[in-house]
Amino acid sequence: MTITTTPRPRGEHASRPRWWRRPWVAPLGVVALTFVAFSLPPYVSLDPALSRVPSPHLWYYAVLSVHVVLGSIAMLACCLQVWPWFRQRYRRAHRIVGRVYVLAQLPAGVLALVLAWVTPFGPVAMASSLLMAPLWLGCTIAGWRMARQRRFAEHRRWMIRSFALTMSIITNRIWGLVAMVLLLPSAPAGGEEQLMQTVAGLGAWLGWTIPLLVAEWWLQRGRTARRATR
Repeated sequence: MTITTTPRPRGEHASRPRWWRRPWVAPLGVVALTFVAFSLPPYVSLDPALSRVPSPHLWYYAVLSVHVVLGSIAMLACCLQVWPWFRQRYRRAHRIVGRVYVLAQLPAGVLALVLAWVTPFGPVAMASSLLMAPLWLGCTIAGWRMARQRRFAEHRRWMIRSFALTMSIITNRIWGLVAMVLLLPSAPAGGEEQLMQTVAGLGAWLGWTIPLLVAEWWLQRGRTARRATR
């Protein structure tokens, strides 16, 4: 007796990413959790004296605290959203976490605009924030609209850009630290405020432009590879 089996469609397993095949996911989650654990406490304490950012106005700490809390929620949510295994295995959870991300990110982006106008870190950092915040909002809104229209390939592209801008607060701090190490030895005496504004400006611009350019390069690279395959 001959037993025949139906061949499994080619690529069926390949289209289902395994969780261990994305080695960057775990380090990303650890970095995000560590950053939130370090950044969040001063802004849920309701004590302005604990703020790590000078408050130029009485209301500044309250707005900054809400922005930090919402931004932290968005950061942790988008770590799950960019995990292919989670996205494909738990589609309903992916949609729920996506709504949480949008509902946290949109008001956080609006508050970022408000904070940018009165930032204590100088005009260079202000210009960076005034440009970055609308881009952050625009990418998220575009991604949400694409999902509503079931244009999921475009949804994914826009949300990757939004993810890069959400996580840019971490690279902002890294570039700020690098700038401080490089500029501090040559800083003139009594120039602390100028040094702070220079470091903040460099960190602000490099913090979001480089991740966004890397995300765009990655997206274009994937599109080129798919065209070559076809």
